[in-house]
Formats: sequence, C-alpha cells, structure tokens
Amino acid sequence: MLDRTSQAAGTILPSRSTEWPTVILALVIHGGFLALTWWWQSLLLIMAVIAGGWLIAWQGSLQHEVIHGHPTGNQRINDAIGSIPLSLWLPYPIYRESHLEHHRDEYLTDPIEDPESSYFTKATWDQLGATGRLLARWNTTLFGRLTIGPAVMLLSFLGQEGQLVRANEPGRRRIWVVHGIGVAAVLFWATVVCGMPLWLYLGFVYTSAAMTRLRSYAEHRYAESHEERTAIVENSHLFGLLFLYNNLHVLHHRRPGISWYRLPAVYRKNRETLVRSNGGLVYNGYWDIARRFFLKPHDDPTHPHHS
Repeated sequence: MLDRTSQAAGTILPSRSTEWPTVILALVIHGGFLALTWWWQSLLLIMAVIAGGWLIAWQGSLQHEVIHGHPTGNQRINDAIGSIPLSLWLPYPIYRESHLEHHRDEYLTDPIEDPESSYFTKATWDQLGATGRLLARWNTTLFGRLTIGPAVMLLSFLGQEGQLVRANEPGRRRIWVVHGIGVAAVLFWATVVCGMPLWLYLGFVYTSAAMTRLRSYAEHRYAESHEERTAIVENSHLFGLLFLYNNLHVLHHRRPGISWYRLPAVYRKNRETLVRSNGGLVYNGYWDIARRFFLKPHDDPTHPHHS
C-alpha cells in the first residue's frame, strides 16, 4: 500500500544518511556549468545554447530535490547546494516557500491557493483585456508554452515580486539583495572571466525556462477530486533524467520524500495503484503530449470554481 508520509512538506528524517547519487549529480551539474561557460567558444552556438539550457534546467530539478530534504539530513547544507542562482530570475528561498505551499494537494490548481497554478480567476481573466486573453489562450497550447511561456512566467513573477518589494513585505528585500549578489557573481564569471556575451547567457536562461515549462505543462489539470489533478508521463527516459523523474508526478505528490533515483523503481512497483488513484491521467511520453496539445489548449484557462 502506497501511503503518504510526513515528508509531504519537505520534512527531513533525522536519521537520513547522505545520498551520494544526488551529491554526485550536483557536482556534475555545477562542474558541467563551469566547463561549458569556460569553453563555450569551442562549441557551435546552437549546441552551447542547448547545453546551457539543459544544465540550468537540470539545476532547477536539483533545487526541487533539495527543497524536499535531499541529499543530507542537514537542511542548511541542502539549501547551500540549491542556492546558486544559475537561472538568474528565481531566488531559491522564494522557490522553496512557494513549492511547499503547492504540496497542499487539496488546493492543487486553485489560482488563489496554489502558487504553481496556471489557471485564472474570472476577475483576473476579465482584467487581461483582449490581447492578454489571446496570449493566455496561446499559452495553454504546448507551442505557446514553449515559446511565449517562459516570458509570461518571468514577467509575471518579477512583476509580483516587485509589488512585494515595494510594499516592504517582511524579509523580501533581504532575499532579493542576497540573490542579487549571487546573480552578480554568476554573471561576472560568465561574462567577464569567460568572455561570454550577456545575450548568450540569457539565451541559456530562456532555453532552460522552456524546458521547465515542458515538464510543468501537463502536470496538473483540474478535477473534482484532488487525487485526479496530477498526471503521470511515462516512457520518457531523456526528459525523465532532466526532470529527475518528476514526470512521474503523482508519485512525487504522494511520496515527496522519495529520492529521484528511486522514483522509477517505486513507480513500477506501484503503477496500478497510482494510475487508479489519479483516474488514469497518464501520457505516453512528451511526444504524446505534443501530439495532443501542440496547437490545441490543454484546458480552459479559467478555473471552474472561480468563474
């Protein structure tokens, strides 16, 4: 029987030993980033952009792992591993706080209660205007999510954070000052030490955001039962590694404390139970998602409980 554990909110068991596969992964990601930025001129431009996007998106998956209490039993060490701002735009403490809120499964997809919801309330939808609604509808297709989706996500997030900083939300200014120091260090390394043009590094960032938007595109869909709001994407070996098997998303929500390298085996053992519990919301790889939704909306952008 697959049950939930106290790790649903990232709780760390005091007896947890160091998870060396995740430590090695962190070394590979950050070592790969240093190597790529140092030798970027040796690569074709398109290869550099894809590799840079992959590594930054991979680090985002690592940050997600860290948020849930990996790879050590000391969260300060874990947070240090996850705090390097390669993506530039997302402060790790804000990501950690909002993602743990997202794990309140009874509120999944709710645009007010779930900070990772892609749905709109009726009031917000009306405020978008004709152009905004057109872009929002485009963003509900996979093509739109991969092209304008990163820009929509970044501008929306930075706009909201700007309001909180101006309102002097407790602790927000400190978070952004510390984050800004980290961003300055990353950009100094990439642009001054390694001689990389800023536009190229920003290309890495946008590509990584598009890869992340692919992962999150069909992760959740509104259903009356919150158990049926979380999807599974099977048979995705390449992207599964990039996303650290977070594509087996219903298992992650049921057991968020499971380490990434254990997820596939646990999923295979419990597949029947998991598919039954989420109402059969299963995709056969990301090509299946592209086939269904590349130019078609995944869902209505307005949430049915806020219409």
